[in-house]
Amino acid sequence: MRFASMVACALLLASASVLAQQPDPQSPPSDALSDLSGLWTAKKRLGPDVRGMLIVERGPGGLGADIAGLGASVTENGKELSFALPHNEGRFTGRFESPSLIRGHWITPGRAAFPVVLNRFAANRWAGPVDTPQEEFTFYLFARRAPDGSYDVTLRNPEFDLGNQQGVRRLVRNGDRLELRGVRGNRPERIVTQGRMEPDLDGFSLDFYRDDSSSLVYPRPGAIGPYRYLLPPGLSDGWPVATLRQESIDRPAMERLVQSITDMNMEERDAPEIHALLITRHGRLVLEEYFHGFSREKLHTLRSAGKSVTGTAIGAAMHAGIPLRMDSKVYQVMNGGSFPADLEPRKRAMTLENLLTMSSGHYCDDTDDKAPGNEDYIGDELQPPDIVKYFLSIPMVTDPGENSVYCSLQPHIALAMLGEVARESPLRTFDRLVARPMQITHYAWPLDAQDRPYGGGSFAIRARDFAKFGQLMLNGGTWNGKRILDAKFARDASAPLYHLRNIYYGYYWWVEDYPYKNRMVRAYSARGAGGNLVYVVPELDLVMTTMAGNYSNRRGMKFLGDLIATSILPAVREPGDDLNGPVLPREFKSPYGPSKDGSRVKAR
Repeated sequence: MRFASMVACALLLASASVLAQQPDPQSPPSDALSDLSGLWTAKKRLGPDVRGMLIVERGPGGLGADIAGLGASVTENGKELSFALPHNEGRFTGRFESPSLIRGHWITPGRAAFPVVLNRFAANRWAGPVDTPQEEFTFYLFARRAPDGSYDVTLRNPEFDLGNQQGVRRLVRNGDRLELRGVRGNRPERIVTQGRMEPDLDGFSLDFYRDDSSSLVYPRPGAIGPYRYLLPPGLSDGWPVATLRQESIDRPAMERLVQSITDMNMEERDAPEIHALLITRHGRLVLEEYFHGFSREKLHTLRSAGKSVTGTAIGAAMHAGIPLRMDSKVYQVMNGGSFPADLEPRKRAMTLENLLTMSSGHYCDDTDDKAPGNEDYIGDELQPPDIVKYFLSIPMVTDPGENSVYCSLQPHIALAMLGEVARESPLRTFDRLVARPMQITHYAWPLDAQDRPYGGGSFAIRARDFAKFGQLMLNGGTWNGKRILDAKFARDASAPLYHLRNIYYGYYWWVEDYPYKNRMVRAYSARGAGGNLVYVVPELDLVMTTMAGNYSNRRGMKFLGDLIATSILPAVREPGDDLNGPVLPREFKSPYGPSKDGSRVKAR
């Protein structure tokens, strides 16, 4: 669910009570507060307070743990072990993979799970880092004086795009009092939050201080000269690298594209905010660029593109022999192997494949505010004690398989089915069958109240690892020669099985046709709000990956959704093409959008 965005929204609304940070040493003197025009910045970093080296030690009384000077006794059950720090400061669950190795997950107070590996370094001692990143909330406020004395403002928030979400438009000053005002849809202007001037701190209590042109609100702050392409570095993450030229992609065209991203005017409220752009061809990474302070080491939420990760975990489990099949009955699996008494026929007929294609038939539509299965309907404030039980109780509106409706809780139930049949947390299944073979060492997976990983989205990962899921599919289910998925599963997952939102849908992968030269080429993609995308074009052996923060910015999301057709494909050469020929960006508008048609695609 959208837990983090709710937290961030509350942070913004509560910010009036927070004193301004210390001023930037390069900021103008406090008398400049007579005019609030310019760029202002507010940054907050929240926990986790507990991180660092985790040590597990066996003593006369059993296993004990220590991290950041905090100790806890460890519960041991065969090879399984777990402990929790006092005051809900974090907990660990893991198992002995061998006498010298413990693998598990550190779970933060915010209910996100991070992989942890502990190696034996002495007799009866194991240790490894708990490297959980701090939660960051950053706000950039562009203020321009208006004729009426107020300020037209653009509020940018790279983590959750709260400026657009809250419709922030004006900053009004009345003496020492300040009001940040917003408009959403056709509703009247409202006060989003209030504060006061803090002249001694050269700021105001909305927690903003003056910034300068080095701010990370800009794609490449302090960039000197035009962008020049560089070969991505070869690392130990499994990606071979090559130049654009070696893989027949026009270098000048890509330099123009990156330069256009660098030059974007971030004072425009709907300016696209791109955090990462990666391109691979023929299995080799040829372009890797980051913006707005993001980097290859930083985890980035995928939002709904995490559904494709869920599908990969399920497919990998099936390939490994875990007894889960496409025709596995949902209510039978989730009821310990037998159907609940008096279960209606439509629910009795529902299968895993219905969940993978979002065609379960439940009253579960994320675009319908009245739907009891709407993802937002069961957010933090209304979240039932057990989301899975709640979802299974939702009434049906169609027969299973009849109609596909976008519903984020269906992949969550599918992942819960995996946990039931595997008799272990899907976290562990994913780590063993997907993450480790694909050399993915850092990720974060949000958990529900029963510690089930949320299958509907918000999985966080690094950009180079996100791109691997596209390459895995392009390879027919293998990564660097290791089979992760059955070839049939990979083929079906990326096939146009259902109509959905004016394009097509497979198993948590979208399918769409794009113009290329004088023909159309088929692509499939993992898609997450904000512009978190992996596009795969099999005919050209091409994968494009973006990470972005346009969560409430329609123009930004549309820009990235069309980027593959408008800017990337025109630069891709085929055998026999003139490698020095002109590259002309082309117009394209994806039909992706609201549609009532969710019917199954008829077999040709």
